Amino acid sequence: MNAAVWTFIIPFFAAMVCIPCRGRTAILSAGTAAAAIMVLSIRLVFLVWNQGGDHIRLGGWAAPLGIGLHLDGLGALFIFLTAIVGTLVTLYAACFFGPGNQQQDAGYFWTLWLVLWAGLNGVFLCSDIFNAYVLLEITTLAAVGMTILPGTRASLLAGLRYLLAAMFGALLYLLGVSLLYAQVGVLDFSMLAGQIPPGTASGTAFGFMVFGLILKSALLPFHFWLPPAHSNAPAPVSAILSALVVKASFFLLLRIWFVVFSGLTQGQAGRAAGIFLGVLGGAAILWGSLQAIRQIRLKPLIAYSTVGQLGYLFLLFALVSSPDSEKWSFMAWTGTVFHAVSHCLAKAGLFLGAGCFVLAMGTDDLKAMRNIAGRLPVVTFSLGVAGVSLMGLPPSAGFVAKWMLLRASLAAGQWWWAVIIILGGLLTAAYVFKILSYTFVSHDQEDAPALRAVPLPMTVSVLCLGILCVLFGFRAEEVVTLLGQGTEPFLSAIAKGVP
Repeated sequence: MNAAVWTFIIPFFAAMVCIPCRGRTAILSAGTAAAAIMVLSIRLVFLVWNQGGDHIRLGGWAAPLGIGLHLDGLGALFIFLTAIVGTLVTLYAACFFGPGNQQQDAGYFWTLWLVLWAGLNGVFLCSDIFNAYVLLEITTLAAVGMTILPGTRASLLAGLRYLLAAMFGALLYLLGVSLLYAQVGVLDFSMLAGQIPPGTASGTAFGFMVFGLILKSALLPFHFWLPPAHSNAPAPVSAILSALVVKASFFLLLRIWFVVFSGLTQGQAGRAAGIFLGVLGGAAILWGSLQAIRQIRLKPLIAYSTVGQLGYLFLLFALVSSPDSEKWSFMAWTGTVFHAVSHCLAKAGLFLGAGCFVLAMGTDDLKAMRNIAGRLPVVTFSLGVAGVSLMGLPPSAGFVAKWMLLRASLAAGQWWWAVIIILGGLLTAAYVFKILSYTFVSHDQEDAPALRAVPLPMTVSVLCLGILCVLFGFRAEEVVTLLGQGTEPFLSAIAKGVP
């Protein structure tokens, strides 16, 4: 069986093992699955690097009757990125929910986490619009289940809000799928590309599907569910939600926009929709960053930061909706995907670092973090490096992403996006320095509260994510090369520009 198939079969099997098992058995099962997926994801990257994209027919049946999987550079990159973050989160959670940490109850965390991981890999491999819906909902339901693990009133309300928003988005997406299938009669991405006739029905299906996905992606003003869910969940769950789950719906939006509806998005209505998404993205950058600055608790600050950072992803649609966009479209494309990579690593590091602080101090109040830098130096350093990547300072991965987006904006003559990107970086610096300023404020020695010990694997996980934020900045060329493998439908649709 193809290695790609095993990337979502293994976590599903491991999740079934974890249902009747708790404690060390569940941790061992999750750790074994994480190691296997890490190896498989590396193999997939090398396969795509050397051979290009691949289409897999499950059961030997071709589309439209059979279910197919499509592996290209974009999917391989996201599977690899999910494996990196997932492995480090698993290591972190083994201590966070471990027997030695009596304040935390894992509940069904391991089962839900492995189901979510399987759903994510399925979304990154899926090649038809209906199965993408099914796998995205598996991911969402598992994410909601993990959000309410603490069982507090705040987490339950946040989980309910998340569930209602996600279900409404899913309903809209499914309505779009139904309209499209009734009109064309196929569901496969490649078969739909270029075959969707213009008209009201196609435009309505496109609107439903895009609106449902941006609701799931928490783009302003549909972000209302994200800050409560991310800030009230346990630290490993917050890292998963912010780094991985919101990327799945954006990944699917890229496939819908540039592959399925490539003909429609190059028309006048599609260009207007792209500019509208860009405006919402720019507003999200500024508003989310300003809200992060106003927070007095660490986890809500990082959660609102996610709202702002997600806005950068949606500038792509405005940049490629301009005349002669083929001159800068590839730069905008790679900058956007690279920002998704850098945000994934940095935000996972920030939430896991925040979890270390909360475990040590018993609170995420910023004022309680005084002199924490001297007492937890590695965690503070790692959190600072992740913050530098969010700001977009060299030599981090965030710098590469924002530099590409800046160059694309200026090449397009759309200087206003460059202004927003720069302002977003300055606002990001403001809330990152706000965090660090509290960590370096000294306590009187006699007033310094006692800190609970942070297990070494948790510290190592945070440090590894900080290091990766820098390493990906140095190895940007390999990432860009990988993105060009098997992604011809994306690149051709982007390069076509406006007819």
